[in-house]
Amino acid sequence: MMGRLGVRRGLEWLLGFYFLSHIPLTLLVDMQALLPPDLYPVELRNLCKWYTQEFKDTLLQSPPAWFKAFLFCELVFQLPFFPFATYAFFKGGCKWIRTPAIIYSVHTMTTLIPIVSTFLFEDFSKASCFKGQGPTTFHERLLLLSVYIPYFLIPLMLLLFMLRNPYYKSEEKRKKK
Repeated sequence: MMGRLGVRRGLEWLLGFYFLSHIPLTLLVDMQALLPPDLYPVELRNLCKWYTQEFKDTLLQSPPAWFKAFLFCELVFQLPFFPFATYAFFKGGCKWIRTPAIIYSVHTMTTLIPIVSTFLFEDFSKASCFKGQGPTTFHERLLLLSVYIPYFLIPLMLLLFMLRNPYYKSEEKRKKK
């Protein structure tokens, strides 16, 4: 019994840190591709510029409309969820997080499919929306994927955890009056 509880609490702590770290990353990095640059100090803009050039992340550097739509969803739907998820997973045992966590994980994994596909299959030298910039070698593509793939794998783990863990899977019995 203690083994299951220990594994559950370990996963909850991992998820708590994931959502906690997602708050500043969303606000300080991701949203620079969506919000006006004047909102960010020059140091943060330089950090984002360094990242986009170093990792050849053209989606953040020259975001197409479909990627901006994903960022808008991240701002409006996911960002408000992050503090609640952080609280629920650090506290542990909050069954009310199950449905929102399932919705978040499915939505996030769905958005990662076109992102990963773009990095794997796009010919950036010919795509006008990317201005000829982007990863060209397989190594550069893998490096860029290494940044994004945790945002697919951790939501996948979250989904499986919510669907398969007996604690979160069991329904609470309501008291009859």
